[in-house]
Amino acid sequence: MFPRDYNENPFIVIWELTRACELKCLHCRAEAQYHRHPLELNFEEGKKLIDDIYEMANPMLVFTGGDPLMRPDVFDIAEYAVQKGVRVSMTPSATPNVTKEAMEKAKDVGLSRWAFSIDGHCAEVHDHFRGTSGSFNLTMNAINYLHELEMPLQINTVISRYNVDYLEEMAQMVEDLECVLWSVFFLVPTGRGKESDMISPAEHERVLRWLYKLSKRVPFDIKTTAAQHYRRVVIQGKIRENKSADDTIRYEDALMNGKTGQIDGLGRAPKGVNDGNGFVFISHTGDVYPSGLLPVKAGNVRQTPLPTIYRESEVFRNLRDPDKYKGKCGVCEFRHVCGGSRSRAYNVTGDYMESEPYCVYVPKAWREEHRRQTREKASNQ
Repeated sequence: MFPRDYNENPFIVIWELTRACELKCLHCRAEAQYHRHPLELNFEEGKKLIDDIYEMANPMLVFTGGDPLMRPDVFDIAEYAVQKGVRVSMTPSATPNVTKEAMEKAKDVGLSRWAFSIDGHCAEVHDHFRGTSGSFNLTMNAINYLHELEMPLQINTVISRYNVDYLEEMAQMVEDLECVLWSVFFLVPTGRGKESDMISPAEHERVLRWLYKLSKRVPFDIKTTAAQHYRRVVIQGKIRENKSADDTIRYEDALMNGKTGQIDGLGRAPKGVNDGNGFVFISHTGDVYPSGLLPVKAGNVRQTPLPTIYRESEVFRNLRDPDKYKGKCGVCEFRHVCGGSRSRAYNVTGDYMESEPYCVYVPKAWREEHRRQTREKASNQ
């Protein structure tokens, strides 16, 4: 794995090309609209942004939305990035815009992979979550096109109360679809997402442990988003399974399936990525955030170059210092490999430096302090 200082350069950049989309997903961070915004970054501004991204040690670049295919110049932007040597992938919405011709164009310009969202094992669950009847069937047809073109498939799934009881069926479907990576998102209550749609802290822990067990027997890789505590679960599992080894906490031990760090050429982060810490999000109008789920604006690329915002803004500098985190996250022995979801902390508590509110783990420091207080209380009786 190549070294990368997250204080200087991100590992991954997400660019929201547009908020226009034909779907009405229940969890939509972007609260997507049917029409494009007149103040979207234009093609020339996009090229300047790509130049700045490339100069930041050439991180991975993901086009998202809304639906990136709602921009007629999406493949011109992609081609410019690919010709510079940027590794680009895209997450289009499963709408009639996803044609075989569009996929062929994507392959021709050199996109690394396509990612499709599937949030249910059947049309009833998926279409309810996506707010559009027929979305499930459109997605499956698009995946068939993708396989015909021999392009790698990534599947994104948002875990919520609507599908948490069907995860075994979901995993089997992901395997049957021959996907290379299952990217599992855990709902953050922002945009259209509601806290009432989230699973409980105990369910988070149960699902994370299930994912770790699953990762040891399936042919695809698993990555989590807004569930940084999955790294803690994986490391704990490996420590339990290898009793003779020391219990040093190393991020590389959190790489699922014992992989070498390479997934279909895109690579695995050399150390833990979190909102603002190895991760940066640019909105359709150029606003810069630590992530799309953490709506604390740090600047705009029309006024300030992206590298300056990422390296120097107060919010990004705070997020890159886990020793400043509050509550149990600030003293947790896993804080430098996990750190909890800063997005969920912000959207639930109002403070992006607060503890991850949906993690049940009690840090070693807190347990030791509790034992000390218990002993003192006993000795004073």
